[in-house]
Amino acid sequence: MPERNHSSSLRRALAVLDQVREHSGLSLTQLAEAVELPKSTVLRLAAPLVEAKLLERDRRTGAYRLGHGTLWLGHAYLATLDLRAVAAEESHRLMSEVRETVHLVVYDPPHVVYIDKVENEANVRMASRIGSRGPVHATAVGKAILAWQPEDAITGLELEPRTKHTIIDHERLRTELAAIRRRGYAVDDRENEPEVRCVAAPIFNHNDAVAAAVSVSGLTSRITAARVRELGPLVAGAAARISRKLGSPSR
Repeated sequence: MPERNHSSSLRRALAVLDQVREHSGLSLTQLAEAVELPKSTVLRLAAPLVEAKLLERDRRTGAYRLGHGTLWLGHAYLATLDLRAVAAEESHRLMSEVRETVHLVVYDPPHVVYIDKVENEANVRMASRIGSRGPVHATAVGKAILAWQPEDAITGLELEPRTKHTIIDHERLRTELAAIRRRGYAVDDRENEPEVRCVAAPIFNHNDAVAAAVSVSGLTSRITAARVRELGPLVAGAAARISRKLGSPSR
C-alpha cells in the first residue's frame, strides 16, 4: 500500500509540474483547479518540487513558474542526445512501413552528409553510403534542410546539374523551397540520380532550428509520382516524431 501511495503522489506531482510548464504564472487556486485537487494537496505536492528547484513560487504574488532546476535537467538531457540513436527507432519504423531505403542526413554547406541508412534487403540497394556527401540543391534531404535556411544560403549556391531534371535556376529553386515549407516535405524527382526518386522532411532541434533530414528513396519504378503523394505525409510524420524527441517545442 505505501508503494501505491508513493506512485500516486508522484503522478500527481508530475501533473502539477506539467500544468506549470504549460501555463506559467498559475496561482495556487488556478493550479488546484487545473489538476482537480484540493489546494492543501497541491501545496504538499509542490513543496518538494520547489525544494528541488523544479518549481519556483513568486513571493509577492504566490504564482508558480518553472524553476532553474528544469534547465539543468534539460541541459543534461541534451548532452546525452545522439541524433542517430534518437532517430533509429523512427527510421526503422518508416522503412518497415514503406519498404524502401531510409536515409538520415545532416547539413554541411553546400552538401548534406549521410550519417545513417536503413535498407529494405528485399529491394535493389541504393548506391548511397554512410559518410558520403550529396549536393544540397539536387537532393530531397538537401532541399528539406535548405527550405528553412536564410536567403544567403541560397544565393551563394552553385547549382550544378546532376541530371537533366536538376534545378539549376535560383528563382525556380526558391519557388520549390516555398512549396516545401507549405507542404512539409521535399521531393527529389530524378534530380540527383536519373532513376531514383526521394521524399524527405526536415528534423528540428530543441531551438526549433533544422538539425537534419530523414528521407525515403527508391527506384522510379517503385516510387511513382502518385506514390510520392502518399509517402510525403508518412516521412513528415516520422520527422516530426524525431523532432519531438530532440526537444523541438512546436513539432
